[in-house]
Amino acid sequence: MNTPTNNTIALSAVLITLNAEKQLAPALESLRFCDEIVVVDSNSSDNTVALAEQHGARVVQQSWLGFGPQKQFAIAQAKNSWVLCLDADERITPELEKNIRAVMAQAGQGLLPKDVVGFDMPRCNFFLGRYLRHGEGYPDYSRRLFNRQHANWSDDGVHEKVESKMAGACFEKLQGDLLHESAESLESYLLKQNRYTSIQARALAERGKWPGLGKLVLSPAVRFIKFYVVRKGFLDGWPGLVHISIGCFNSFMKYAKTRELMQRQGKR
Repeated sequence: MNTPTNNTIALSAVLITLNAEKQLAPALESLRFCDEIVVVDSNSSDNTVALAEQHGARVVQQSWLGFGPQKQFAIAQAKNSWVLCLDADERITPELEKNIRAVMAQAGQGLLPKDVVGFDMPRCNFFLGRYLRHGEGYPDYSRRLFNRQHANWSDDGVHEKVESKMAGACFEKLQGDLLHESAESLESYLLKQNRYTSIQARALAERGKWPGLGKLVLSPAVRFIKFYVVRKGFLDGWPGLVHISIGCFNSFMKYAKTRELMQRQGKR
């Protein structure tokens, strides 16, 4: 690891961006404790690059590769083995920073168990004017802190995930919230979800995963019971109801689009 300075720690914060000037500054401010910030930008047309450089980030340009490949490219630009991956609309809370500092101190002293290659952190989603504290909105554990020598991002075009490259490796949980403060409207959120379900459907169709009618019907129903009833999503009021309902509808549409694609391709 590199030697940190000015009360920073030997950790590379890594972000991917595209026209993120309205969201980026708070994310970068929350990462000041890292001795390196790398921003991989996809040719933004707004003030994203200038804003990132003003906050001391090193900016690398890379045309869009898909979420997983883009993030994997981004961590390859880091100077440290340990990386902390954030989206432009996310922020590290003081409690989470404190715990990140603690585990990175252990890593620097060789005190982490050898099989621990990363950490999951609870993500708290801001939706329709409210932080969701129940249902699928919290704790939305996200794997963002890891040793890139032993773990990497998957190649998934959407809903990418961090996977271990080392047999027997494990990921532990951190305390302290990662705030997801998307300020998008319900309309833009739905448009994004529509794109995501299309990407998921193409991936399923390419693998020949034909979803039966039972999958279409039961998947949304089971999801609603799990998150709205069992995990008490109803306690998040109407934002919780809307958030979970959209997730259930996404599940239905993902499989419906898969069936449509496979029928068009003559696979079924």
